[in-house]
Amino acid sequence: MEKANKGRGLITVVVVLALIAFVGFSLVPILDSILKGNQAQSRSTPTPTQTAASNEKQSQLLQDQVRGYELVLQREPDNVTALRGLLQVRLELIGQGVGAIKDVVPTLEKLAKLNPETTEYGILLAQAKERTGDREGAAGAYRSILASKPGEIKALQGLVNLLLVQQRPEAAIGLLQDTLKAAPAQNQAKPGSIDVTSVQLILGQVYAVGKRYPEAIAIYDESAKANPKDFRPTLAHAIVLKEQGKTDEAKTLFDKATELAPPNYKDQINQLASGTPSPAPATEKASPESAVSPSPEPADSPSPEGALPKP
Repeated sequence: MEKANKGRGLITVVVVLALIAFVGFSLVPILDSILKGNQAQSRSTPTPTQTAASNEKQSQLLQDQVRGYELVLQREPDNVTALRGLLQVRLELIGQGVGAIKDVVPTLEKLAKLNPETTEYGILLAQAKERTGDREGAAGAYRSILASKPGEIKALQGLVNLLLVQQRPEAAIGLLQDTLKAAPAQNQAKPGSIDVTSVQLILGQVYAVGKRYPEAIAIYDESAKANPKDFRPTLAHAIVLKEQGKTDEAKTLFDKATELAPPNYKDQINQLASGTPSPAPATEKASPESAVSPSPEPADSPSPEGALPKP
């Protein structure tokens, strides 16, 4: 039993690294980070009585703002500024425990439709639908993004995670393999549109979670050969070897990954090698800036103003 628990722990490390160090965006979904940020702000007053009074007053003000934005949208249903304001206020209310995630879905659907080039709206929509139990709707939102931007890593990872939750690993593998097959033509038409390395690392993650270690190692080796200066494939390979009990071989690769990694990741890698991983903060991107294309706004900002994309 202890060995099994240890194995599950290492597999969890693989998943965490795939989302943070391998791919380069926050493990915490955008939606969760916004709501937690709002909850933290609502707890800032000193006494329970003052907190209750302040929260009630703030909630009333926010509900007044909701009604104001709704009046604007009755006259101008496609007013993006009003839609963004309504979304922000509803998210603040939800963060205070007033309202529900389903309340923001229609607004996100409208924003995603009006701003197809701004993928953060689609990502938020997918996460909101998943939180409400609409997994098919969430998958549709991710696929809508990928139809026009097949290399959008956040959407790709989100859809893969959703497929794994649905116990559909072969569908996740097929999606990633199709993305890799399309990459040469996509990158020739628009250079950098698909980050092959990040897609390979997500595919390796799926193999590793399914204990298909030879396939995971094969994809990591292929990626490392194509990107000899990138520490991530080497680190992924080391973790899989450690999971298999091949500690000496794993140590060699952990050492190599440490040499290749930027200074701010070396301690994290050493902790993984020693078996005491310390997760990176949710707001810290733990991959080189070149690992993925930057998004218009930080995806892991704790406030709605920072997390929502600019119009």
